[in-house]
Amino acid sequence: MENAGSPSPSGTQWTIAADGHEAVVVEVGGGLRTYRQDGVDHLDGYEADELCPGSAGHVLAPWPNRIRDGAYTFGERTLQLDLSEPARHNAIHGLVNWVAWELIEQAPDAVTVGYDLPPSPGYPWALRLRTRWSVGADGLRAEHEVTNRSGEPAPFGFSVHPYLRLPKAGVAEVSLRVPGRTRVLLDNRLLPVAATEVAGTEYDFTEPRPIGEAVLDVAFGDLVRDADGGSTVTLTGPDDSALQVWADRAFGWWQVFTGDTLTGERRRRSVAVEPMTCPADAFRSGKDLISLAPGETWRGAWGIRPGA
Repeated sequence: MENAGSPSPSGTQWTIAADGHEAVVVEVGGGLRTYRQDGVDHLDGYEADELCPGSAGHVLAPWPNRIRDGAYTFGERTLQLDLSEPARHNAIHGLVNWVAWELIEQAPDAVTVGYDLPPSPGYPWALRLRTRWSVGADGLRAEHEVTNRSGEPAPFGFSVHPYLRLPKAGVAEVSLRVPGRTRVLLDNRLLPVAATEVAGTEYDFTEPRPIGEAVLDVAFGDLVRDADGGSTVTLTGPDDSALQVWADRAFGWWQVFTGDTLTGERRRRSVAVEPMTCPADAFRSGKDLISLAPGETWRGAWGIRPGA
């Protein structure tokens, strides 16, 4: 359903609801603006008349996070992306978060949106992206498909950027579990320089513990997998309210961001928990970079499950 009056900065708004769960999916970026259960917000989203802040709910493709200098080589080509993070001289968060996605299919409890990414000088491959958002008794679910419509292999990575919040807990009070046994070390441009084990350090969240004063903008890898091959990050409040963010086996990394560089009320109000297929700068390092063959479709799913 489209808003009356002035157009929303995030475009058309599609509301889905079932079993007390409700979410709003938006045209601009094809992402998630709100998600609540029985009136309680589980997502630190944004208003319909607000420009999406801090990439909240954005789909990040064909790469997540940052690429150093926006420059990379793939096959025989040396390529240059626009520097969408000019202050750090990086290309950040892909090419589909500020474009208009189209409605593909709609039902009361689900909506499928899509975008066909055309080739460009910095990324000369055509991709077809489809995302199905749904809600139900088990919470919120996102199912993503990306198809290479070019005649040659394409470099590819994927992530989504939801900010999670618990109703009565600030970031410091939230107990966090992240099933990552390693973390990526960053330079002053927030680009990877190495990886190290978290065991015995302040970054070990493999067992739940309060975030406290920890400042996190960290990619965790070498995941402890669930029985189904996926993995789960858990946030728990002092009142035992809890959220589980799960991702299937297509995702091998979790980025956790405590919002310290955000401004105003959003600073350290919520925790971004991002399932990723690869770490930052994968176009240059090749670390877990997907080479998507002509006609090949990548698929991945993740979701938010309220309750411990």
